[in-house]
Amino acid sequence: MFFEAERNNFFRPLNGKRRELVVACLRVLYERLHGPGADYANKMSRDVLRDLIAPIIQTMANDFAADDDVLDDELSCIDATDDQQLAGALIRGLLKDGWLETFGDRVGLVTAYRFSRAGKLFAEALWVLDRPRVRARQRNMRSCRNALEAALKNVDAYDLIDAFDYAEKVVSDLSEGADYFHELVRKLMAEASTTPWDGFMEFLDRFEKEFKKQLTSDNVERHRAAIRDTLNRLRCIDDAKACVLEAQLNDTARWALQEKTSGLTIDWMLDRIEELVDAACSTKQPELIKAMNGYMRRAASIVQQAMMLRSGSNRHAYTSAITHVAALAGDAQSSLLERLGVHLAAAEIRLLDPSSFKLRTASQRRKALTVTALPKVTRDSRLNAALQRAEASAFALSNEDVRESLRAELRLRARPLRLSTLPAKTAADVLHAMQAVEAIRASHDGGIKATQLPTKLLNDYYSASDYLIELKPNADTHNS
Repeated sequence: MFFEAERNNFFRPLNGKRRELVVACLRVLYERLHGPGADYANKMSRDVLRDLIAPIIQTMANDFAADDDVLDDELSCIDATDDQQLAGALIRGLLKDGWLETFGDRVGLVTAYRFSRAGKLFAEALWVLDRPRVRARQRNMRSCRNALEAALKNVDAYDLIDAFDYAEKVVSDLSEGADYFHELVRKLMAEASTTPWDGFMEFLDRFEKEFKKQLTSDNVERHRAAIRDTLNRLRCIDDAKACVLEAQLNDTARWALQEKTSGLTIDWMLDRIEELVDAACSTKQPELIKAMNGYMRRAASIVQQAMMLRSGSNRHAYTSAITHVAALAGDAQSSLLERLGVHLAAAEIRLLDPSSFKLRTASQRRKALTVTALPKVTRDSRLNAALQRAEASAFALSNEDVRESLRAELRLRARPLRLSTLPAKTAADVLHAMQAVEAIRASHDGGIKATQLPTKLLNDYYSASDYLIELKPNADTHNS
C-alpha cells in the first residue's frame, strides 16, 4: 500500500548518483520547517525553498563534478556548476515523487511548499542521524514511578499513559546504549591499527553525562520494588475509581484497545508496564552492562598493546641501529657510527650479577607439578552434590501446580477464600501460600483473581498482605 499513487517512486531520489546531495537538502529543509529554530510564521515559497538549498548545492558541487560522465538519473544530466537549474530539478523531483507537496497560502497569496506526511517521517530520520543524540531528562524509571504514584493519587489516565511511555522509553534507551557499545567494538576491530583515543574520550564524556545516572540514580533495579507496589495498589483500587480510569483510558488511549486481547484496558496497561520494567531489569540493563564491559576490555587491550609497541620500539632501538649499520658500507657506515657514538657516549652498561640466578630445588619443582593436578572426585563430594540437588528440587513448585490446587480448593468451597485461611501445616503448604499470588498473576488465562486486602497475614512462618482469591465469572466454563 505504500508504493501507490503519489508515492509510487518515493525512494527514487535516494537511488541516484547525487543521493548525498538529496539527503543534505532534505536535512536542511527539515531543520527549516520542523527543527528547533523553525520559522512557523512565514510559509516556504518556491523562491525561499530554492535559496535554502542553493548553498548546499554550491558546497557539494565539487564532490560529484568528477563523475558527471555517468548519467543514471535526471539530476545527473544537469551541469553541476548551474546551481539554479539543479535546485529547480531537485524541487520538481521531490514534489513528483511524494516528498514535498504544495498548498495555498491565503495570507501571502502564494503557493507554499511543505513535507508530505511520509516525506516528513523519513526526512526526520535522516535529520536525526546527522545530529548528536539528545536524551530527554525525564526518560527514566523515576519518572515512571512518579507518574504511577500520581495516577494512584489523582485517578488520572494521563498519568498512567505517561508511566507507560516512560517505561517504553527506558527499555528503548537501554537497547540503544547496548547498540552504541557494540558499534564502538566494531570500530575498534576495524581500526585496531590506531589507538582509539577519540572514541574513548567520547565514551568517557557520554558516560559522565548519561550512563552514570542511568546506572545509579536512574537504575531500574532501584525503583523496581516501588513500581511493583504501586502497580499492586492500582490493581486493588475500588470499583468506582477503576471505572473512571477505564473510561478515561478508552477515550484517550484508543491504540490500547487494539493492542489488548481481552479484559480491561487498565489491567492490560498495568501488566504491560510491569512486563517492561521486568524486561529492563532482567534483560536490557544486563545487556548494557555486558556490552560496556566488552568495549572496556577491548579498548584497554588495544591501548595496552599500543603502549607495549611504543616501549618495545624504544627497547629495540639498538637492534634497529645495528641493522642500519650492517646495511651500509664505506663512508656512509662510518658517518652513521660517528653519529651513534655521540649519542651513546653518555650511556652506562651494567651486567647482571651471576649470583642472582638460582635453580629451583627438587621440592619446588614437585610442588609446581602438583598444583596443576586435577582434583579427585570422592564419594563424599558426589553425595553432597546429590543432596544439594535434592534439596533444591524439593522446594521448587511450578505456578501451574499452585493454580490447579487453588482452583480445586475454590471449587470445593464454592466461595472466595482468603489467603490467610489456606492450611500451613507442612512446608509444601507454606510454599503454596507464599507463591499463590505470583502464580495467579503469571497466568495468561485469567481464570483466578487475587485482590489485595487491607488486613495482614500473620502466622508462625512469615507475614505479608492478605488477599481475597476468587474465580472469575465463567472461569470454569472457559477452562473446560
